Amino acid sequence: MEDAELAALAHAGNREAFGELVERYAGQARRVARSVLANEADADDAAQDGFLAALRNLGRYDPGRPFGPWLMRIVANAATDRRRRQKVRAADQLSPQTPFAGPLPDREAFRRQFREALEAALALLPERRRMAVVLFDVEGYSHQEIADILDVPVGTVRSDVFHARRALRKELAAWEDLKEEII
Repeated sequence: MEDAELAALAHAGNREAFGELVERYAGQARRVARSVLANEADADDAAQDGFLAALRNLGRYDPGRPFGPWLMRIVANAATDRRRRQKVRAADQLSPQTPFAGPLPDREAFRRQFREALEAALALLPERRRMAVVLFDVEGYSHQEIADILDVPVGTVRSDVFHARRALRKELAAWEDLKEEII
């Protein structure tokens, strides 16, 4: 069944239809929320907040447009709202030194360390750039879909993705020679 049909059924009160939409988009929603929030539990809560907001606003969904970008915009807004409400927390910054001085750890530990470095680098990006690059490179949305989600012009999305990638390359430069170990 198509997303628009499921959305119409869910709007009419069919819980199973909405459950199907949640199953289809839960992973994407968590990743979008995670691009805004550094904490996985907070990201899960924001994704849930987004789904609840979407359920309440199904009457506003235009079935002539794709459901995914509409939902991801709601999730992104929920994550942004949650981030604004959070108390400012003190956090230790990662050392700018190269992460390895001795022999390389096993591949899984290496990947985990790279993921942590990537998340730290993403956290340094302005929120809109971080969301744009995650939606484009991780989720596979088009520039136009991201523009719709973030409510900005397509050119702004292209610029945000470009500048985010450049900043990430700079922040992760120490990992360049070690990329074979990551893959």
